[in-house]
Amino acid sequence: MLKKLLIQNYAIIDEIEINFSSQLNIITGETGAGKSILMGALSLILGERADTSVLLKTDKKCFIEGVFSIDLKKEVKIFLEENELDADDELVLRREIAANGKSRGFINDTPATLQQLKQLASLLVDLHQQFDTLELGDSDFQREVLDALSNNQEALQSYQTLYRQYLQGRKELTALQEKKASFNKELDYHQFLFDELNEINFQEDELENIDAELKLLSNSEAIKTALSKVYFDLNESEHPLVQQIKQSINQLQTYSSFHPNLQMVIERLQSSQIELQDIADEIDHINHSVHFDEKRIELINERMAAGYKLLKKHGVKTTTELLNIQNDLEQKLQAVLHIDDAIIAKEKEMNALLQQSETIAEKISSARNKQSKPFEQKVNELLIQVGMPNAKIKTDIKNIALNEFGKDAIEFLFDANKSNRFEPIRKVASGGELSRLMLCIKSLVAQSIDLPTMIFDEIDTGISGEAAKQVGIIMKSLSANRQIICITHQPQIAGKANAHFFVYKEIKNDAVKTNIRLLNNDERITTIAQMLSGEKPTAAALENAREIIMN
Repeated sequence: MLKKLLIQNYAIIDEIEINFSSQLNIITGETGAGKSILMGALSLILGERADTSVLLKTDKKCFIEGVFSIDLKKEVKIFLEENELDADDELVLRREIAANGKSRGFINDTPATLQQLKQLASLLVDLHQQFDTLELGDSDFQREVLDALSNNQEALQSYQTLYRQYLQGRKELTALQEKKASFNKELDYHQFLFDELNEINFQEDELENIDAELKLLSNSEAIKTALSKVYFDLNESEHPLVQQIKQSINQLQTYSSFHPNLQMVIERLQSSQIELQDIADEIDHINHSVHFDEKRIELINERMAAGYKLLKKHGVKTTTELLNIQNDLEQKLQAVLHIDDAIIAKEKEMNALLQQSETIAEKISSARNKQSKPFEQKVNELLIQVGMPNAKIKTDIKNIALNEFGKDAIEFLFDANKSNRFEPIRKVASGGELSRLMLCIKSLVAQSIDLPTMIFDEIDTGISGEAAKQVGIIMKSLSANRQIICITHQPQIAGKANAHFFVYKEIKNDAVKTNIRLLNNDERITTIAQMLSGEKPTAAALENAREIIMN
């Protein structure tokens, strides 16, 4: 609920503060006193655009602040949390317009965009002015009315969960089908590349290994010559090096006992002899393993040529990279085989979700249709009470394709003059008719929907007497569980107020200013009597005013 509204330097308002009741707040005043200015100021903190023409004093900024109680508003607290704004039981919306025309909005002292203010305002305030046809003619609102009366909230929640899963699944199915089409488009090319690599059947590091083998084979004759020469020098020459070292050992062995270091030298020579003999044997072994093989060289050259061609084709440098490409191609080919199974499984899942969604949508639709006639009857009865005896409303429900809210297109049709020609409300209802029709509808759904603070700006145009009294009764009933703010010219409506505010003009410092005050009981009687009979109310008017207030 709106607890307090503070306005500074707006239009002809210098500074006013209004502390509202939690129930029915009535605002009255003479025509031109500034009642509509209050609504204009309020609309600014609800996200409407503004310009510098609203400034009373152009050297000061315009300041409008609304303090709301949100202790029971879950949707508001969710909004604040999602937008990372402080969420207490009290909420402050503020709008400032500087002299240069720059406008700033705040939510709990945190800068906010106009869009954020509008979103939040829709959860806090339902501002209905005489020529505001948007909400009542809106198909979402009309659907919400029937769903509230049909107690469809839980069914809708279940349906929307399934339907969103269905939409997500449909998106995934489309992606799979597109992927399959892409696979099919490239299938032959991928198969060709894979077959080419698979046929040559490279082993890990093969190209690197055969490159080394080719260098060995190509130099095998020179290698064998060098190995043979070294082996010959070590073991088979006229004076083999190994044999010479052995003789040297024998010569020194005779004198080893005569010098303490000779034995150590002999042992080192013996180690050298053994190492050289081992080297000679290894050289002989290597020599016998190296063979010139022209056919092998030819085979390796062919394989190397094929390998280098594939390396260049795929833009890589190693056998390992080629094998990785081969594995990747194999996975793509396997994916083509498996994607049909995935598509079939996803289609089966989609059909199940669609069937479940259609089942719940049918129940929701049935509940809406069942409630439509009682809704029409109750609204039409209320229309008679509020002075529209010739007006009738009718609900038109048509089956359409499944959407987020079921399978129905809902339209409220209206006939203002018993012409039996029903047209959509947004096309035929006048401002006054719309306002009273909205009041009738919202009085029916108030117990089912957590309506925000409802503000009615002069919805009583064109009615008086008993019709005005009935409008007042409906508002009074509505205000039992929610805050109502109403600007009115009708004494019958003003008499129902829990808090009656009077807007008036006064002269301050040779300038006309708008002000407002909360009336006490005696002032209310006088004001309502003036609304009944003029500036100087008669005794009868005063008595009538007392009766209106008491009743």
